[in-house]
Amino acid sequence: MLIIIYGKENCPFCTKAKELAESIETAETIYIDLAKHGMTKADLQKTVGKSVETVPQIFVEGIHIGGFTEFQAKMKAEDVIHD
Repeated sequence: MLIIIYGKENCPFCTKAKELAESIETAETIYIDLAKHGMTKADLQKTVGKSVETVPQIFVEGIHIGGFTEFQAKMKAEDVIHD
């Protein structure tokens, strides 16, 4: 499972998303720090395909999931993680 997380430094939900993704044994995680990669909000919106106001923005197998809450819910629903 390929998980791509777009986030930024000092973002607690970005950190949580990265930690959750890295805890999934069957996942390959790519973390893209927006500032370090020179990405603007407009670049992120183009990547996501819609207006976004927050990070992280997360893709699983190329499909945009949303932020941390949506990512966590999807992983629980697919029985990849447990409480």
